[in-house]
Amino acid sequence: AKAEKDGTPEKKAIEMVSLESQREQQAAFDYAVANVAEKTELINTTIKGSQFKQPLLEFSGSCAGCAETSYARLVTQLFGERMYISNATGCSSIWGGSAPSTPYTVNRMSGRGPAWGNSLFEDNAEHGLGIFLGQKTIREKLLAKTKTVLESDCASAELKAAAQAWVDTYANGVENDKATKAYVAELEKADCDTCKAILAEKDYLSKKSMWIFGGDGWAYDIGFGGLDHVLASGEDVNIMVFDTEVYSNTGGQASKASQIGQVAQFAAAGKQIKKKDLANIAMSYGYVYVAQIAMGADMNQTLKAITEAEAYPGPSIIICYAPCEMHGVKGGMANCQSEMKRAVEAGYWQLFRYNPANESDLLTIDSKAPTASYVDFIKSETRYSRLVQSFPDRAEALFAEAEKQAQAKYNRLVKLGELYGKN
Repeated sequence: AKAEKDGTPEKKAIEMVSLESQREQQAAFDYAVANVAEKTELINTTIKGSQFKQPLLEFSGSCAGCAETSYARLVTQLFGERMYISNATGCSSIWGGSAPSTPYTVNRMSGRGPAWGNSLFEDNAEHGLGIFLGQKTIREKLLAKTKTVLESDCASAELKAAAQAWVDTYANGVENDKATKAYVAELEKADCDTCKAILAEKDYLSKKSMWIFGGDGWAYDIGFGGLDHVLASGEDVNIMVFDTEVYSNTGGQASKASQIGQVAQFAAAGKQIKKKDLANIAMSYGYVYVAQIAMGADMNQTLKAITEAEAYPGPSIIICYAPCEMHGVKGGMANCQSEMKRAVEAGYWQLFRYNPANESDLLTIDSKAPTASYVDFIKSETRYSRLVQSFPDRAEALFAEAEKQAQAKYNRLVKLGELYGKN
């Protein structure tokens, strides 16, 4: 009667029942896993097309509504079959590799998936660079051997054509993956020592997608020296920073990514100094792809940034706004994605892409000038509203300064956009 009166459901959205009573449903699940194929006719780099790709991140142990897993999951849908991941210690290494299991999996059609490894806070960037350089060295040796095949009188015309296609697409991840399959098929038909030597390392033939994952505690603070070293290397590696603006995994301490007025451990009276501008530091190199994204604010911009960064033949860094349980989001983490949108509308977070490959328009600002109140936005989160309760006068002063700094940051972006804009 109550359900009929006020429209509330008679049962909860999730109802706990015994495992035995649900055994019969397993057959339907197994059928779907085995037979429901990906829609290959769709373009993978569109929002709709990407979501028809099998996620190679599943059943993670993250908090409900975690933004970090949303970003990582999308990357695996785009590049998971050919990607390496070097993961810094932190939340992403807990939900990403809780022993004895891992949420990363393989594509059911190809049997391939992300190769994941965890390193420490202080050396994860170097660890990722080392992985990249290792496979790069092997591929360069295979390239030299392939050139020997092309010069050989014993190689068939079909083998030479496949080898040339592999060489021509050497630095293109998507195209080289296709060329590798055709090249391996022809190598298996050949009978020469060089071909056999190449086949012995065939898993390294295709261009890999190298990713370094970590939180802001790693990227802004403890691992910044290594991160800076990787950016300066000029190598083709991709860095993804899950920016929760706090040390989420170790108790909620303030980090260099924490904002003015934010309450956290070691900043009980609100952080007094502004957030480190990691994106601006990276852009100062001039040859690093840099983007700030917020999935819930603009899914298309998120997808563009990730695909552009991966395609860029040099270092890239993507800084992802990642609401966290410790933010105290009003309504809970079920509102994670909408909270990202509110952050951008209030000017708390900016969206942009700096692409050195696009010389005529280096910097694209994807978010508009603020249309909502900055102070109203931050007061809706517990990490800020606590300061109002404890130190109201200090809160008023810090919040005003935080809003001023946010506006100044946007104004600097606009000026940079004019400087780097279309010529």
